[in-house]
Amino acid sequence: MDDDDLRKLEAAGSELSFGAGQMLIERGKPGAGLYVVVEGQIVVEAPEGTRELGPGSVVGERALLSEDGTRTARVRALTYGKVVAVERAEVDRLCAEDPAFAERLAQVS
Repeated sequence: MDDDDLRKLEAAGSELSFGAGQMLIERGKPGAGLYVVVEGQIVVEAPEGTRELGPGSVVGERALLSEDGTRTARVRALTYGKVVAVERAEVDRLCAEDPAFAERLAQVS
């Protein structure tokens, strides 16, 4: 996703703070939205491996784009930070307005 896509997501969401060690996403739970990391570091523990991410990263999109809507990874904070939380309805709206946006979001995984 480019900077314009990130700005669209950030404008559609709400900023939330998190503490080190806080769970952001639990595997197997229904996906209600996604997060854009604004500040801090998180770790994604997915079936294909573990990776650390920072500002500008998007997590939680897979559940929104899958048929069953179930989370496939566990995401937790490594440090204090901030994310923009974007609800499923807002993601759906952005995808409906711009099908190319939906394609780019699908490539984040």
